[in-house]
Amino acid sequence: MLVINYKSFPIFSSSMVSVSTCSKTVHIYLLLIWLSSVTSSAELQRFRQPVKPDGSLSFLVVGDWGRKGLFNQSKVSFQMGLLGQKLDIDFVISTGDNFYEDGLTGVDDPAFTESFTSIYTAPSLQKQWYNVLGNHDYRGDVEAQLSHILREKDKRWLCLRSFILEAEFVEFFFVDTTPFVDKYFTDPGDDTYDWRGVYPREEYLLNLLQDVDAALKKSTATWKIVVGHHTIQSAGHHGVTEELVQQLVPILEENSVDMYINGHDHCLEHISDSSNSQIQYLTSGGGSKAWRGDVHWWDPEELKLYYDGQGFMSLQMTREEAHIAFYDISGNILHTWNISKELHSAT
Repeated sequence: MLVINYKSFPIFSSSMVSVSTCSKTVHIYLLLIWLSSVTSSAELQRFRQPVKPDGSLSFLVVGDWGRKGLFNQSKVSFQMGLLGQKLDIDFVISTGDNFYEDGLTGVDDPAFTESFTSIYTAPSLQKQWYNVLGNHDYRGDVEAQLSHILREKDKRWLCLRSFILEAEFVEFFFVDTTPFVDKYFTDPGDDTYDWRGVYPREEYLLNLLQDVDAALKKSTATWKIVVGHHTIQSAGHHGVTEELVQQLVPILEENSVDMYINGHDHCLEHISDSSNSQIQYLTSGGGSKAWRGDVHWWDPEELKLYYDGQGFMSLQMTREEAHIAFYDISGNILHTWNISKELHSAT
């Protein structure tokens, strides 16, 4: 397993270099400059989302959906539209695998309209969609989903590899999780992945981990929510993603992240971490095709919900409280969970 621990990356100094010739000195100096450029990272791009006049925020989360309306995608969309109107949602989060089976072929691929624009037609869903990439998206033309051309085709569409969304009292940290998974590189089988922008992989992951950690440390938001495609804790088909447990979870725990939201497993799931971190692991991957009966044992003290059918999730938030709810394709509430923050005013 490729493990990137950016905190242990060597720091070079002039005292580490002792050479006698000018030529060697120049070569090593250039090497150090190159290494410095490799390990440096720019801040993640930031977007701002206003809250409602009453200071609240509401949004929906759906993942693993892009199947041209099939496998109950249209039914999920219909219920999202009804609930979106009821909650007066501010935006929608997609947890990835936006287009099956192999992403988009390019910016003119009709799948973009057939799986997105023509499916999520309810007035309440004509809000900004914040999207991350899933492993199936990487099997197509990744640059197409990131392109401004798709935003021009449908102004709701916003997809980047990793970015930050600020909404007054909450910050969302969207993380590109697919490049962490070793098997996509070492044993891809018949699948072909578009790794443009990712190679060299070690450098990409190092920079990403640095960026996420720095952004979380810098954040003064009351709530910190990380969004990625892949599961971290899950009783579903894919289960635990060990690469994320080893490399991303320590950063989440160190920076007191409240929730990790993902897709990848085609289910609805809530695992409440019983460790000191108390991270809520929320899976919303039921946007279309689901895997009936594909569930593994998990500690019932932690597993608050596992639903092996289609559906989606909603969050209603204020500075003091967060209300989480999961829904099936008939709009029935499957599970709710409330989290409160104790806010101490300065004296």
